[in-house]
Amino acid sequence: MSGENGTPVGRARGSARPGYSFDIKLWKVTKTGRKSSPYRLRWVVGGQVHGGTFTTSALADSRRAELRQAMRRGEAFEIASGLPESEVRAAAEVAEAAAVKPALRWFEFCRKYVAGRWRTSAAKTREGMADGLAAVALAMVIRGSDTPEDARLRLAFRWGIVPANAGQDPPAELKSAYECLTADRPVTDLLDPEVFEGVAYRLGYLLDGKPAARETYKRRRRALNTALEHAVATGELSENPLQKIRKKQVGSSDVVDPRVLVNAVQGRQLLTAVSYVGSWDRSRGRRLVAFYAVQYYAGLRPAEAVGLRLSDCHLPETGWGTLTLRETRPVSGKQWTDSGERHDRRGLKAREASTDRPVPIPPVLVTILQAHLETFGTAKEGRVFGNERGGVVGSSTYWRVWEEARVYALPPDRVDSPLAGRPYDLRHACITRWLNAGVPIAEVARRVGNSPEVIHRRYHGCIDGHEEAANVKITKALEEEGDTT
Repeated sequence: MSGENGTPVGRARGSARPGYSFDIKLWKVTKTGRKSSPYRLRWVVGGQVHGGTFTTSALADSRRAELRQAMRRGEAFEIASGLPESEVRAAAEVAEAAAVKPALRWFEFCRKYVAGRWRTSAAKTREGMADGLAAVALAMVIRGSDTPEDARLRLAFRWGIVPANAGQDPPAELKSAYECLTADRPVTDLLDPEVFEGVAYRLGYLLDGKPAARETYKRRRRALNTALEHAVATGELSENPLQKIRKKQVGSSDVVDPRVLVNAVQGRQLLTAVSYVGSWDRSRGRRLVAFYAVQYYAGLRPAEAVGLRLSDCHLPETGWGTLTLRETRPVSGKQWTDSGERHDRRGLKAREASTDRPVPIPPVLVTILQAHLETFGTAKEGRVFGNERGGVVGSSTYWRVWEEARVYALPPDRVDSPLAGRPYDLRHACITRWLNAGVPIAEVARRVGNSPEVIHRRYHGCIDGHEEAANVKITKALEEEGDTT
């Protein structure tokens, strides 16, 4: 029963069903002479030789012991594979279970994926993640004559993706859309080029068929790529299909449009017009004059202005003051925040949570802030800006006031133009003013919380006189070379 270097050490005989044999010869472990897998085990079943190589002698001996135990139990071995009948049966059961396992559908995958990332993600990140995955969901829906409209499908997806809503019945108006989502395509369909072509389209276009803005496309693609990488890691996909398609340049770039910029006169007129918005006492608009002013004179983002506190303000009687920014209050919606409030509480954008950003402010803004605090005081938590109840200023509020103020301040033919179309355009005007005044790009970037590269890329077309200055330098060089006429 034993031998050296190729001598059989075991043998079993008997009758077996077709394809199997009890005629088994098990050989001792030998050396191959290769460094990668130096040990070989061979055995013969029904005259056919089978074998395998191993990295260590212990692994080879262990496998040999398994085969020998099967022989002692009287098992027949499959001639084609050389495996004991018990191992062949176990492999078949695993394959059968995999075959009958229902394919994980896209919506269910997204729900599990978002739940795993929810705790460690900011509210804006959650909302952006849901938006990107919802766009893909529109391509993964199995369409029919009664399929709800895309807008309702999107609402149903955004509702169903929130972990707190798991196990609950959807709102009545979203029920049919929700049922359509839960019967969408399996995740594996993303490997179908035709299906993924539809996914790629949804990333780059809005519900109305217009191209999405560049930042929207990038955010959606980033959300999808992260989800697909997770699908690969968990075995739902064999590869990430997004890596096979090139990034498309869709929509507008993130370069600031000079048409949105206001000049000094227009800026003052808009701030004055804000104070006239509201009912008989105009309090709705007057509360927000300083809110817009910190964007126009100090380059704050609206979310930074919402989170500004009195303790962050140094407002001397004369001269320049300072605003030390410490947090932002971005609007995300109640379903995305841990607190259940519409505004999340975060650190400064692109900075560590514990860092701040001091911003010098000119005397004109110091005066505006002093007058605001004297008239309205502070809101809850010591915030400089608040609504009539002392709560957080909502984005819908400052958008509506701004739209009304534009009607008061601008000529009728400019109301429908891009000029100062958004409150955020006041920040653009501030940054452009500083650049045109000759403030170094690095200092502008520090004050507004961007990198110098972003400032240069976004505002290079808004700097006045750069062509004339370049022409003067070229002319001077030509004169020195004697090439001018």
